[in-house]
Formats: sequence, structure tokens, C-alpha cells
Amino acid sequence: MNNQFSDQILIERFGEMFDQNYECWGVYLGEERIGIFGLWFMTRHYAGRSCEPDHVYIDDGYRGKGIGKKVFAWIYEYTKSKGCVMSELNSYVVNYPSHKFYLNEGYEIWGHHFVKRL
Repeated sequence: MNNQFSDQILIERFGEMFDQNYECWGVYLGEERIGIFGLWFMTRHYAGRSCEPDHVYIDDGYRGKGIGKKVFAWIYEYTKSKGCVMSELNSYVVNYPSHKFYLNEGYEIWGHHFVKRL
């Protein structure tokens, strides 16, 4: 998010998130961290027990090498083992490469995500 928030704000927010069914995972090649992502777990009235992969990021130098596909294969197995029957996610409107990736992964576009600052 282009360093939009200070480290202090992010640390505070992550502290709360971990108490709200959130997990943060790293993607490693040997000892080198080459990616990161979060997982939100919830039960939705229209979907049942579900997981939302959040802010999935793979370092630029490792994109296009099948790592994202492996990460998502792991996510699907892991979340199924936790009782999830659905995966859903959000993607920024201008993040076209992720749209292509998610559609190729079998995600369907069901709607739009709206936000409003309070």
C-alpha cells in the first residue's frame, strides 16, 4: 500500500487482527522470505466456513515462476483442514495481474467491494 501507514499504526492493527481470526504466513525459498500473505477465517451466511487470502505478495523477482500457484494450493489444503468450504478474496481494481491469476485459479467475480471512511 505504498507505505501509506506508519509502522506504529500497522503494529497496532496487526495486534488486533490476530485476535480476530487472522493468520499471517511467510513464503520462503530456503532461508529467504520471498513472499507473505494473510488468511482471514469466518463463517458467512451465503458461503459457510470460509477463508479470505489477504494481501498476497510475492517478491517481483519470483513472480511468474509458479510460486503463487503453489502457495494457493497450500492455502486450499490448509484451509480445508480447518473446515473451510469456500475461499473468497478482494483485489484492488487496478491490480490486473492478480485478476488474471485469480480467474485462472477458478475464482468467480460475484460482486464489488465497497468501502467508506467513517
